[in-house]
Amino acid sequence: MTDHHPWRGVLVATALPLNDDLSVDFDRYAEHCAWLVGNGCDGVVPNGSLGEYQVLTPEERARVVETAVAAIGGERVMPGVAAYGSAEARRWAEQAGEAGCRAVMLLPPNAYRADERSVLAHYAEVARSGLPVVAYNNPIDTKVDLVPELLARLHGEGYIRGVKEFSGDVRRAYRIAELAPELDLLIGADDVLLELAVAGAKGWVAGYPNALPRSCAELYRAAVGGDIGTALPLYRQLHPLLRWDSQVEFVQAIKLSMDIVGRHGGPCRPPRAALLPGQEAAVRAATEKAVAAGLS
Repeated sequence: MTDHHPWRGVLVATALPLNDDLSVDFDRYAEHCAWLVGNGCDGVVPNGSLGEYQVLTPEERARVVETAVAAIGGERVMPGVAAYGSAEARRWAEQAGEAGCRAVMLLPPNAYRADERSVLAHYAEVARSGLPVVAYNNPIDTKVDLVPELLARLHGEGYIRGVKEFSGDVRRAYRIAELAPELDLLIGADDVLLELAVAGAKGWVAGYPNALPRSCAELYRAAVGGDIGTALPLYRQLHPLLRWDSQVEFVQAIKLSMDIVGRHGGPCRPPRAALLPGQEAAVRAATEKAVAAGLS
């Protein structure tokens, strides 16, 4: 990560610790951000889906960003600024800038299946905040697909500097590089980390470092450094956990793994429900196996 490219490196999409009454534990969140950086991660992405931003009040959402900045410095914090309306998303970007952040991450319009004109207008509006914008392509959940051709256009217009790629289609990495060679590709799903790292990714917006930061950071650095001899065995060990990042229950799974390793994951706010017994058993077994193997 550099001052000019604060979205590079391992940026953890932070889970948000909640108390038993489902209030936000801001002190614990500050400690978590500092712990992640202290264990090899480069920064955090608050108010992503893993941070349950959709069920926070505006006051909570703003305070989450301010808490992360106070804990580790604004250059290490890239908040998600997704919102139904472009004006609201721009306001969240401006709030991030006022808090000291150097970049933001933005989903396309996601209240409906937006067309290309709407997507361009949305990113243009948020780019007016003055902060570099990293697009977030998640066609699985948003039903809007930022295909390589559209990403190249967004980049060519100056609206985006990078993209968190969550489609799972690793072939897109090469098309993006051809169409927009200056657009930074960020790994967006934990379970395609090695494939996208080998394809030239410049960063990882990551889920599972919330529970196992040291091992995940080691995996990322080996992968982007071309040290496949180190990366592949570690990737195989971690993959039973990493693949949960692409499941509907990823927030619950990662929070459970955090609890198991001695961090505070805790509950989720509704409508996210607790894991089913079989799911919980699978996450618990995979996490305990990773810990037994010395991963941390």
